[in-house]
Amino acid sequence: MSFSDINIERPRLPSWRERLQTYVVLVRLHRPIGIFLLMWPALWALWLAGDGHPPWFVVLIFVLGVVLMRSAGCAINDFADRKVDGHVARTRQRPLATGEATPTEALAVFVVLSLLSFGLVLQLNWQTVALSVVALLLTFIYPFMKRFTHVPQLFLGAAFGWAIPMAFMAVTGQIPVYAWILFIAALVWALVYDTQYAMVDREDDLKVGIKSTAILFGLWDRLVIGLLQILMLGMLFGIGLHVGLGGWFNAGLTVAAGLGVYQQVLIRDREPRACFEAFLNNNFFGMAIFVGLLLDYAVRG
Repeated sequence: MSFSDINIERPRLPSWRERLQTYVVLVRLHRPIGIFLLMWPALWALWLAGDGHPPWFVVLIFVLGVVLMRSAGCAINDFADRKVDGHVARTRQRPLATGEATPTEALAVFVVLSLLSFGLVLQLNWQTVALSVVALLLTFIYPFMKRFTHVPQLFLGAAFGWAIPMAFMAVTGQIPVYAWILFIAALVWALVYDTQYAMVDREDDLKVGIKSTAILFGLWDRLVIGLLQILMLGMLFGIGLHVGLGGWFNAGLTVAAGLGVYQQVLIRDREPRACFEAFLNNNFFGMAIFVGLLLDYAVRG
């Protein structure tokens, strides 16, 4: 028998479509909830900063930037969690956990998307460009905080809310005090929805050593979430009074409050699927606030 008679079957290389699909899953474009949760605070800030009429060029830059940076955040998150995702039921099918993508690829995706986002910000004033460096730093460090602190959600909230001071700086060239209050409100909101998210994985996280507010709050989780929801809505109501918003904005806050009550109903038994549904419901929560803001400015002209 000669070597030519031996049939060696070579592994099939994935097609470019399969690689593209892997990257889509890596950055979670098939699950856009994170894009919405990042986008709503940015839109709140743009409309408030622009007094109901933000420059559409700036709005477009922020919308595209939100999509790029959330995607970059997913890539670096999976890189940070590459050794634990395979041990968590909800995440064991992620590309790095299954071996469909490599850690090097995840880092490359993070860098490319971050550079594209930075290219967008370069179209704005230099102060906003400077603030974007902080946004990049927060995006990078958040995934690693789950190993060092039980409140990594604070870092997520800062990363997701940093679009607020950036929006005010891009539109007005300054950041008023109430913009920082709006930033804190967005940070509190992140504590709410990401705690609900962490409640889904609580048992698995305890096994693999991942820290979260869901573990920190324990049996007080529902109460703390409820108090945070009230605090956030109270801050938004105060901002509305400060800038002269009226009935439509308050109606949006009322709808959001109703959705907050619905989320409490969902998480009452701490059942993972219901907790995840409560997390997803925050998209409508943020949307209700923005629609109220949009209508209030539209009515005033």
